[in-house]
Amino acid sequence: MKEFKLNNGITMPSVGIGTFLLEPKDAENSVKEALKLGYRLIDTANAYMNERAVGRGIKESGVDRKEIFLSTKLWPTEYENPNAVDETLERLGTNYIDLLFIHQPTKNWREGYKQLVNAYKKGKIKAIGISNFESEINEVLAEFDVKPQVIQVECHPFFPQDELRTITKKEEIKIMSWYPLGGKDMTGELLNNPIIINLANKYHKSTAQIVLRWHTQMGFIVIPGSKNVEHIKDNIDIFDFCLSNEDMNEILKLNKHQRRYIRSDEALVNYLNWKITYEEK
Repeated sequence: MKEFKLNNGITMPSVGIGTFLLEPKDAENSVKEALKLGYRLIDTANAYMNERAVGRGIKESGVDRKEIFLSTKLWPTEYENPNAVDETLERLGTNYIDLLFIHQPTKNWREGYKQLVNAYKKGKIKAIGISNFESEINEVLAEFDVKPQVIQVECHPFFPQDELRTITKKEEIKIMSWYPLGGKDMTGELLNNPIIINLANKYHKSTAQIVLRWHTQMGFIVIPGSKNVEHIKDNIDIFDFCLSNEDMNEILKLNKHQRRYIRSDEALVNYLNWKITYEEK
């Protein structure tokens, strides 16, 4: 498993399992099976409403917590809750989080970031993340002495975050890709693209494995989610080959500057009014 070193010196796996849209029972099983298959990065969030299930999956896997890199996110309604980090720890059943994000750049994001910095200084979290902050990253860097280690954003061959990468490269901030295969409306288009198909045939890999390998060679952390154990197994089986520079350049030709998801200002307002219903103990 390839690992990346973050700008604070800690390392994290380049590939993990995401739990977005997974019901608790599915998240629990996917995490357990993924860890048994060799995954060591798990990504969840308050808003996924499956943190307790993720915690159960970790325990059921039998893998030592110290070997696992656990990532989660605070939802905007939690930014001003002074107990938000401790409550997240309790749901996950752990005494520290490897990477904690603030999930959205709502108007109160500064309060959320202060929570992360405070938790980081106390050792409750090992790294700081910002999620869905693209242009807002400049404000974070300008206003806070402690900079983030990771930014999680939409990223795939149709939209490889060219502009953002000029900043993250300079600041040594790693990009974590969500919708790594293009998202619901683009996955078929991406995986059936002739360039990707030709490379899959060349390396005797699936088209999804080609795209995931592209992510890691671009320096992106990737967290494909699935409840299908065979897909989970295939998604990590990408380190027995390496795309050539020519292959990488071919994939970069797919850049359409095309997002799958465009967030509105109205959505940011609505996020502050959405109260999460957490899974019961």
